[in-house]
Amino acid sequence: MAKVESFELDHTRVRAPYVRRAAVGEGLTKWDLRLAQPNKAAIPTAAMHTLEHLFATYLRDHLEGVFDLSPMGCRTGFYLTVAGDPGEEAVLRAFEATLRDVLAHRGEVPGASPLSCGNYRDHDLEGAKAWAERVLNEGLRVQETIPVP
Repeated sequence: MAKVESFELDHTRVRAPYVRRAAVGEGLTKWDLRLAQPNKAAIPTAAMHTLEHLFATYLRDHLEGVFDLSPMGCRTGFYLTVAGDPGEEAVLRAFEATLRDVLAHRGEVPGASPLSCGNYRDHDLEGAKAWAERVLNEGLRVQETIPVP
């Protein structure tokens, strides 16, 4: 059976919120953008969905080469895939700026329509803003990978 990088991370020893370089290869870098402490908190589904839409929109304003942003099934954060390797500090600054954009967002959630979203009714802008504020208040950090013993 193949090894999965995220299953090799000791989730009991990391400290969220953080940015972590999860994998590098084939000209891409995968980042772990963690908002909630694993096994202690989880972002409600509607707020997570809204964060996904807002991050997908705003993160591209702050970071070159964004290829994909995907929510984690555990609802504690997102995986970001970027062309090249912009470095930890650049990703951290872009993540922080994006969280500030979420707080400042007014109006409709981008892409939240029956034409452009597979579950357009499941959004919570105020919940997304509350999580953005929570993370900014706690302060982002760079987290090293701590392997499972």
